[in-house]
Amino acid sequence: MKPLNNKPSLFSPFWSPSTSSSSVLILVLVALICTLGVTSSFSWSWRVGNVLGTDYSSSLAFSTKARSSSQVVREEAAAEAHPIVSPSSNDSEPNETVHLPPNQIVEKQEVVLNDKEFGEINATSASETISIKRYSRLEKLEASLAGVRASIREAARVRNLTSTHEDPDYVPQGPIYRNANAFHRSYLEMERLFKIYVYQEGDPPIFHNGPCKSIYSTEGRFIHEMEMDNTYRTTNPDEALVYFLPFSVVMLVQYLYVAESHDTESIGRAVVDYVNVISDKHPFWNRSLGADHFMLSCHDWGPRTSSYVPQLYHKSIRVLCNANTSEGFNPSKDVSFPEIHLRTGETKGLLGGLSPSRRSILAFFAGRLHGHIRYLLLNEWKEKDQDVQVYDQLPHGVAYESMLKQSKFCLCPSGYEVASPRIVEAIYAECVPVLISDNYVPPFSDVLDWKSFSVQVQVKDIPNIKTILMGISQSQYLRMHRRVKLVQRHFVLNGPSKRYDVFNMIVHSIWLRRLNIRIEDQVK
Repeated sequence: MKPLNNKPSLFSPFWSPSTSSSSVLILVLVALICTLGVTSSFSWSWRVGNVLGTDYSSSLAFSTKARSSSQVVREEAAAEAHPIVSPSSNDSEPNETVHLPPNQIVEKQEVVLNDKEFGEINATSASETISIKRYSRLEKLEASLAGVRASIREAARVRNLTSTHEDPDYVPQGPIYRNANAFHRSYLEMERLFKIYVYQEGDPPIFHNGPCKSIYSTEGRFIHEMEMDNTYRTTNPDEALVYFLPFSVVMLVQYLYVAESHDTESIGRAVVDYVNVISDKHPFWNRSLGADHFMLSCHDWGPRTSSYVPQLYHKSIRVLCNANTSEGFNPSKDVSFPEIHLRTGETKGLLGGLSPSRRSILAFFAGRLHGHIRYLLLNEWKEKDQDVQVYDQLPHGVAYESMLKQSKFCLCPSGYEVASPRIVEAIYAECVPVLISDNYVPPFSDVLDWKSFSVQVQVKDIPNIKTILMGISQSQYLRMHRRVKLVQRHFVLNGPSKRYDVFNMIVHSIWLRRLNIRIEDQVK
């Protein structure tokens, strides 16, 4: 082997007169090959599995180009690529690729060997352009949601009536759930991942405020609970999965509506202005066209208020007491909001009733003439039957709550709108609710099996109410009564909130709607 003609060696630390030239050459070749692989154009990809069994994938594409031999040999580490969930179904389809900007192209130099029969080594350098696929924070969030969807689908295959997941507080079980295991898996994933950003824009009393002592109390209670929440609320909008528009429709009506005017334009303008403010100041509304934003309202005008912003009406998650499918309520994206009437504002002492053996009244209702369905009910049954006791106004000295607790079944007809606070009142009193409505979606219907603990009567069957209820056997009634007591925990108001209570169930319903959509970064 020829000497290197006394030129300075690029590998002087390994070179000494006592070292065999062939040994040094072999060491150099092995080191360079291990470090660089090959020197012509090449590419590779890798795949690893995550804990859910979902494949991850990413790829690097390398190209080499010769450079002047006078350049110093050096190597800069390439930035690590972030993997994203590989699609296994339509539910886990990846987002649109985000291309690496030009200023993030990594330049790398390597040694190129030209070995001619082990006679000579010419060391030159080459530049290597590495195009690395990077993922935005949003894409990483969507990747985690894809894993959640797969996890819930896997849990749904377990048809046990009791969840297989451990929980120190409560393990969902029994026929009150459509699938206890899937619900529990989803709930645990929500607690682990779900983050909500509350827009700070807007001032009380219309924003960040709501009633806590009225038929609309759930609207105010949720807003106040969300403002104080430490479990789901985040102050970093970039890590949020949904965004809350904290206006109160009840407060909008109270402060902007002119009584008897039948003109809601001022309410609509306030909502339009608010959405314009947050869309100009923040990128999130425009990114999703409002699909990952939610509003809530227990006022009858909630749907009408949302209609002033078409994207809010058609794309956003609307949490509404007025969950009427004939008036635009979409169960796949909207949430049915339980209506709870807190007459004093107190949440204590609302639960309980007489045992089934001491409930002497078959069915009970008391309420004023609001809407067509109540007209039919009062016209058919008002003060006509001792078993089905229906009143527009209770006799003097008779307590409403006492009547609920003495009745086996509590009639819950719709009023002017489909929702009724009597549903939750019945559940609190351990009275089996009888839902009389058309086109109403009961709260938490994607989790709870309402047929297991309630009776649903179509409007046309109002004359047959007694026959329908008398047809329910004693053993079946006792089962329904037990289930009403079990389902109570999901409708209870707590301050502060407790796991699985009504606040957390509402949040879970919003979480499920977020799982139904996929948000992508806009292509720039």
